[in-house]
Amino acid sequence: MLHSPDFSGGPPIQLHKNKSGILAQLLDYRFERPRHFWAGVGVVGVSFFSMVAAFGTVTDSRPDVTPRQQVVEQLALPPLSATADSDQSFLREERVQRGDTVMDLLQRVGVDDAAAVGFMKGNSAAQTLFRQLSPGKNLTVRTGPQGDLQTLVFPLNGGKDQALVIERRGDRFLASEQVLPMETQVVMKTAEIRYSLFGASDAAGVPDAVATQLADIFGGDIDFHRDLRKGDRFAVIYESVNYLGRAVRSGRILAAEFINNGKTYRAAWFADPAGGENSSGYYTADGKNIRKAFLRSPLEFSRITSGFSMARFHPVLQKWRAHKGIDYGAPTGTRVKATGNGVVEFVGLQGGYGKVIVLRHQGRYTTLYGHLSGFAPGLRKGHRVSQGDVIGFVGATGLASGPHLHYEFRVNDVHQNPLAMALPSAPPLMPEQLGQFRTRTGPYLARLDLIREFNLAQAD
Repeated sequence: MLHSPDFSGGPPIQLHKNKSGILAQLLDYRFERPRHFWAGVGVVGVSFFSMVAAFGTVTDSRPDVTPRQQVVEQLALPPLSATADSDQSFLREERVQRGDTVMDLLQRVGVDDAAAVGFMKGNSAAQTLFRQLSPGKNLTVRTGPQGDLQTLVFPLNGGKDQALVIERRGDRFLASEQVLPMETQVVMKTAEIRYSLFGASDAAGVPDAVATQLADIFGGDIDFHRDLRKGDRFAVIYESVNYLGRAVRSGRILAAEFINNGKTYRAAWFADPAGGENSSGYYTADGKNIRKAFLRSPLEFSRITSGFSMARFHPVLQKWRAHKGIDYGAPTGTRVKATGNGVVEFVGLQGGYGKVIVLRHQGRYTTLYGHLSGFAPGLRKGHRVSQGDVIGFVGATGLASGPHLHYEFRVNDVHQNPLAMALPSAPPLMPEQLGQFRTRTGPYLARLDLIREFNLAQAD
């Protein structure tokens, strides 16, 4: 049992650890890793217990282990600071969506600071944020417990590391454009799905951009709209781009594992320096391409409002007719992605579809995206698009009773249910690439193995 420690500098306490604790030590020391390897971006004063909690583990309700299973270790806890709570801060990253205003963004990242808003509106340097607010950029802020703005970092046009930085200095703010000296570190996190992917990622401190990447990677195998189950787990190893030790943006996922309804999916990033066809992507441990030729859904997250059916009552026409597609309910302006590599066959207005895009893929496959509010800039007939490219935005044009996306999947011009059919896979790695792939990805896949052992021990 844990004896109450004397935080004034008394003798070290004793912690009796079971086999889960032994695994925790192995996880902590087996690999050389950055200082923040387990905790990620954290709060001042992280304890031993909060380090374990970062894995999203559940309370172990088993009876006490027998003395033969116990391992006793002497640990001296540092004194607790009385001001730790007042130093608490929160880091959040938010992607700019089409139609967003600065106020929309600040509200989504939890900023509740009238003084900061007044400064941004009145300072000429800070107003760059208003002028360059374009979809796809990430706004990163650090706030206090009451929503007071401490730091804001916003990337500027013309340079990856050129950013607008707004900082609180006592009772006033400073705004400047800076070339940030970035450093990249590797972070590993794991979490359990309780209600949603974003809910689990928030609880584990995983940035939204990483959660979105996770859904993109496994989107060909898992329908994140309807396949998630309570108790599903994921583990992710990703790059964190830091400025002065604090995360400014998240980078690429290096390896990930997702356990959905008892089935395990795993992938690691590989880029062949020689380039060429099929030179980069996410692959399984044996070199198979995790990416399918088509994504299951053209939206990152939404809800299905109407499925594929040969008889559905049309809400606008007020009569029964076939519904040979999938309707996804989502707010106007939500980004619509191309589900596969292809060429734009049609873009414009087309009857009941309203504003619509038709893509042709690999000759015999076509996909249709209807009721859009608008198209991606520069999109035109004959334009080539890649899987995951933003091609348009959700709307309610044509015969639509509300904002949603109507999505159709056709094979040889015959409508198919994209949620039920087996999707073709993308090409695997070439035999000559496998050796280099295993060398580069082996350490990350080994870390995923350790996380799984840790989680199994916790649940045992």
